Amino acid sequence: MNSYNGPWTPAEAAHLLRRTTFGPSFSQMNTAVSNGLDNTLTQLLTLTPINQPLAYDPGEQIAALGQTWISSVYPADLTANQQTEAARRKSLGAWLMQNINAEQLNLTQKMLFFWQNHFGVTSSGDARAMYQFLSLLHQHALGNVKSLVKAVATDPCMLIFLNGSTNTVYSPNENFSRELLELFTIGKGAQVAAGDYSNYTEQDVAAGSKIFTGFVVQGVRSATLTQVTSQFMPQLHDNTSKTLSYHFGNQVVTGSGPQEHLDYIDLIFAQPETPKYICRKLYRYFVNYDITAWVEANIIVDMAQILVSNNFEIAPVLEALFKSEHFYDTSVRGAIIKSPFEAIFSMLNCTGSIVNFDLQTSSQMYLAMYTLADQMGQEYAAPPSVAGWTAYYQAPAFTKLWINSTYLKKRFDVAALMTTNGITMNAQNFSLDFLGLLNGLSAPSSAPSVIDDLCVLFCPKDIDPSDKLFLKSLLTNGLPDFEWTLQYNEYLADPTNPTYYNPVILRLKAVLNTLFRMPQFHVC
Repeated sequence: MNSYNGPWTPAEAAHLLRRTTFGPSFSQMNTAVSNGLDNTLTQLLTLTPINQPLAYDPGEQIAALGQTWISSVYPADLTANQQTEAARRKSLGAWLMQNINAEQLNLTQKMLFFWQNHFGVTSSGDARAMYQFLSLLHQHALGNVKSLVKAVATDPCMLIFLNGSTNTVYSPNENFSRELLELFTIGKGAQVAAGDYSNYTEQDVAAGSKIFTGFVVQGVRSATLTQVTSQFMPQLHDNTSKTLSYHFGNQVVTGSGPQEHLDYIDLIFAQPETPKYICRKLYRYFVNYDITAWVEANIIVDMAQILVSNNFEIAPVLEALFKSEHFYDTSVRGAIIKSPFEAIFSMLNCTGSIVNFDLQTSSQMYLAMYTLADQMGQEYAAPPSVAGWTAYYQAPAFTKLWINSTYLKKRFDVAALMTTNGITMNAQNFSLDFLGLLNGLSAPSSAPSVIDDLCVLFCPKDIDPSDKLFLKSLLTNGLPDFEWTLQYNEYLADPTNPTYYNPVILRLKAVLNTLFRMPQFHVC
């Protein structure tokens, strides 16, 4: 890949941050410009820690309010057990939203979501297990992809999700073995013969199912065990030798108990198609869904070579991609339609709006955002299938699948909600930080400058001059530009007086309400 040597302006910085975060603020965009591309990438590629989810719902009957439940048992009573699980799932959903809202200038949350979509795992029936799984993805989010696959293979959530916990020498189950090849590593190529998918055959699926036998899960919703764990049971494992297909050179995986599946995964990652498959998914997630012959030859192949030469560490691949000339090409800017989470949190994070009330109120507000995204087609930690959300893989539409008559109306409803009444819980109201956004712009007293800044911040493509004029007329209420300058300066002279700040907020609400409905806002 050719390195990018072009201008480094707010437009390029905003493009990078829109793709690597759920929405940059104007300050973060300017900081990226000041720091330069290399320093910005160093910050983006540094894994950030996350807090633990806290109990807030009255249905939680073990962990105390404000304490984490991740190592708490469940009630022995069935009804109380179910109520506690429901409360913990609410807590988990709110926690996920809080993490996105507080992501700062970092790639961690975007990569965590990439891996959640990649493995497609849904709830195991125990919120502790889902938290453990998400923590595993977080730990490896910017790390070694081969190590991640090995860890996921025997994670309790995955074992339950794809029936690995019931996969035994007496009754082999091919679910995980099939998805490991088709979706998680090498990918399913064109079918060239019966049971032959270019990169593997049914023989490999069957052999894999035997290789992964013997793992069981313990502690689900247990009243005595504080963790959900996986354990290898030798008596349930098929310890015979397994012969792979000609795609793997007819190699033999010898029976070696708990080590056997690790050897098999090493063989899969030794296949040239595996790094290419993973890099195609990264490319579609971060750059463009359209992988042309040129992109395959000049971008995917290079990414795959970097992945292999760095022993499957993902960060060097991402660094090279985000430093490439291709990444900043104008043809790929605005090529991806925002996911529901990107649409919602670009409204919040770009305006620097953080939910900050008492634990119960904040959690309920975050859960409301979780529900809004679900209504727009995306429920975190609950993709529609093991393949993830269709917008990330289904040709030819890809991210266009985020937009239909139902989803588009909901996006507009959310835009209206965020720019009018906001979210109210327990007599507390959360709304966007309109004044904080405005005051942080380059020249808040200049109407043309305000509109220019907002368009750079929220829109990856140039806005038509007539649309900018319309937005400016909303800001000035149809009056000459100097009237806005006077209005803003009056507020600035007495910023705590609602007589002056309410009209300013009202004008900015009108602008954002319209901007959030424009097509340019819904792409990144």
